[in-house]
Amino acid sequence: METKTQKTPEYPYLPPGKILQYISESNKYMSAAKEVALTQSTDKKISTGAVIVNEAGEILASGANQSALKNKFLLETHNSWCFRKIFHVPSGEKYWLCPGCASHKNHAEQRAVSALQTKFPEQIDLKPDLYLWGHWWCCEQCWDKMIKAGINNVYLMEGANKLFK
Repeated sequence: METKTQKTPEYPYLPPGKILQYISESNKYMSAAKEVALTQSTDKKISTGAVIVNEAGEILASGANQSALKNKFLLETHNSWCFRKIFHVPSGEKYWLCPGCASHKNHAEQRAVSALQTKFPEQIDLKPDLYLWGHWWCCEQCWDKMIKAGINNVYLMEGANKLFK
């Protein structure tokens, strides 16, 4: 698998000893994460999807960001009138201000790890990787859950820090 090195942006959070790796959008796992985002996310303005892949190259689990809002009108209104965006709240902060924003419990990474843990309730050494499409970093709560679940590497799409910032 070909990964690329790019100038590392200043992430709002990155655990000690961890890195985010970058991979082409044409990579089959990144393409799968994009498909999850576009078909399962309830946030059509910032759709995010994640897939978890084992060493054998099998997709074990996936997840997309979900809003607490389920009403179609409210979801569409949120895409235009997000309180966090109106008040310029930085990414990863103060989700409680806007019921339309996905709290960290509903981020793609969290939902993918939860799906993995449901599928494999016993802690086994899978050494899986997570591919994330639609965002340029992972928040502290998502990192904590991924580390606890044994996620080995986290891949973002090349240019994610410019496309999704």
